[in-house]
Amino acid sequence: MSDLSRPTGPRIIAIANQKGGVGKTTTAINLASALVESGLRVLVVDLDPQGNASTGLGIDPTDRTLTTYDLLVGETPLRDVIRTTEIEDLCIVPATVDLSSADIELIANERRSFLLHDALRQKDMDEYDWDYVLIDCPPSLNLLTVNAMIAAHSVLIPLQSEFFALEGVSQLMMTIRDVRQTANSDLRIEGIVLTMYDKRNNLSQQVEQDARDNLGDLVFETKIPRNVRVSEAPSYALPVLQYDPNSQGAIAYRSLADELVKKHQRLAA
Repeated sequence: MSDLSRPTGPRIIAIANQKGGVGKTTTAINLASALVESGLRVLVVDLDPQGNASTGLGIDPTDRTLTTYDLLVGETPLRDVIRTTEIEDLCIVPATVDLSSADIELIANERRSFLLHDALRQKDMDEYDWDYVLIDCPPSLNLLTVNAMIAAHSVLIPLQSEFFALEGVSQLMMTIRDVRQTANSDLRIEGIVLTMYDKRNNLSQQVEQDARDNLGDLVFETKIPRNVRVSEAPSYALPVLQYDPNSQGAIAYRSLADELVKKHQRLAA
């Protein structure tokens, strides 16, 4: 069995927030694209039954023969479910609505919470030489999200710049604490990234201040702005970095990727 804790193994990050519409999938595909643009190799694991990350990276719903459902429920080998995208060095394990029944179908499986952990530790992983694996979690704290947290080294939390945003984060952090205590003692919070940020809006500024006051250095310096190009890009099945490379959204995701990589380089030094 391959050991992803080895120095050459990929950094596995679950991108999670149980609240929908916070920019979770948008962050997954655009951060992945920005990491690849900086010369790294990235795998996105679409763990959301809506399959939006798969669509956003150009995998048509009719062309998803083998998916994360097969990886978890059918125990299909990893090499059979990985798909290339139009972006070199960026691959994806796609998802379909079939994944929504996984909670029920896996109830009798004693290792039901560790299936993604085991799948990402197959020997097949070695041949791909990924630098990062980004897991796009569903907007809920269900078995799929728990699988992601047990498989991951850390959790990145997109935080929409709106009222009550921090209340949802506290619930997510309790889940992370529970997973750390019971199944993955090394799990860490990668950081909080503010999304849909409007610097002209007093509420966005207040949410940022509250987040930094309460969470300190966990909050990334980079803020993802509310940007029409970011919203348009998925309809063209492209990350915003390919759709409009010079947009404010693309610039922000490059900044986030740079901040993330530099943080990991400091930790490794």
